Amino acid sequence: MRDLTNPFWIKLKGFLFLGLGIVSSLLLILEAPTLRVAGLLALAVWCFCRFYYFAFYVIQHYVDPAYRFSGLWSFVSYWWGKRRKEI
Repeated sequence: MRDLTNPFWIKLKGFLFLGLGIVSSLLLILEAPTLRVAGLLALAVWCFCRFYYFAFYVIQHYVDPAYRFSGLWSFVSYWWGKRRKEI
């Protein structure tokens, strides 16, 4: 699979993710419309965003400057390779 390089398609992909996230969040809240569900959903989204930041920015800038992030799968491969070397 080729890398996505066209700015139009990159932006469209980002807005499609945003739209899908909003729609799925609304459907979850409509399924169980309580403050607890809304709070847990917001907490889960926030935690996943922080993990993505950790995988993307923190590892590359503070832990291993040689590491270059190219997606979550590359992070899993990196993490698995580091753990196997430590054992």
